[in-house]
Amino acid sequence: MIEPIAVIEPDADPVVPPRRRSRAPVAWLILLLLALAGAWGWHQWRLRTDTARAAAFDSEQRVVALEARINTLRNEQRANAQRLQQAEATNRLLRDELLGISQRAALLEDSVSKLADPDRHGAQALRLDEVEMLLGMGQQRLRLASDLDGARRAYALAAGLLDGIDDPAYLTLRQTLAQERSALDAKGVDPARAASAQLATFEAQLARIPVAPTTRAAGDQPWWSRVASRLVDVQPSDRVQLRAASDRAAGMEALGIELTLARAALERRDTAAFRAALARADGWLPRLWPDSPALRDRRKQLQALQAQSLAFVSPVVGTTLAQLRSMRAR
Repeated sequence: MIEPIAVIEPDADPVVPPRRRSRAPVAWLILLLLALAGAWGWHQWRLRTDTARAAAFDSEQRVVALEARINTLRNEQRANAQRLQQAEATNRLLRDELLGISQRAALLEDSVSKLADPDRHGAQALRLDEVEMLLGMGQQRLRLASDLDGARRAYALAAGLLDGIDDPAYLTLRQTLAQERSALDAKGVDPARAASAQLATFEAQLARIPVAPTTRAAGDQPWWSRVASRLVDVQPSDRVQLRAASDRAAGMEALGIELTLARAALERRDTAAFRAALARADGWLPRLWPDSPALRDRRKQLQALQAQSLAFVSPVVGTTLAQLRSMRAR
């Protein structure tokens, strides 16, 4: 028999296949771990994104709430400001009413004190009222119209009434009134009346001014001057003399109008208008009369009258009235 031939097969490597099978699960495990890590990272990223969005939304809501709160506070501030303004207006009104009440109370207290004053009763109070009224009238006559005679009469009446009061407290007042009357009497004639008399005298003396020009004797003039005077009459251009009858009549009427205006200004005691009228009248004199000593005297008289003042000024006037009011106030 043929013996079978034993075939010896080489030993296979037992390690190689198991190694290939062990690497696959590791790779799958790594992939799984990577997938889990990616999922966890994506979840964390989504969680952070959602948290950031929620925080931003929350912040936005807080900002909106703060803005609304700020608007509410502003509205409340405006309302409070309006309430403060209304309160200030009310306080001011109450303050004014309180001041008015205090003034009324002071007036009532003054009235009561005056009623309780024994000097306010009877003939003495009436006399003092009349004296104060007369002194005030005299002072007004002097200040408003410069009426010296009217002021003297008012002060004389006040002195007569004051002499009827027997109270020795008014002795100083009588002395002050006597000094004030002496100052008025020392002034003399009323300036307006004195100026009116001087103006009347000036107007009466205008008729004495010679109308014909005064010439030198024929022997004193040279022969050529005597000959030329018959042909040419030389006059200043600024004061041409009016020689025609119609021109002189118009000039005299204009001069009369200016003197009438001066007398009217005297009645009003208007010093400016009085001086202006006299200045215009002085401008008519050299046009109506030729140069002569009489004309120069009249012009000097008119200029002196123009320089006079129609007002009466004295520091003593008014002291008696002020002293009487001070005494009655005390």
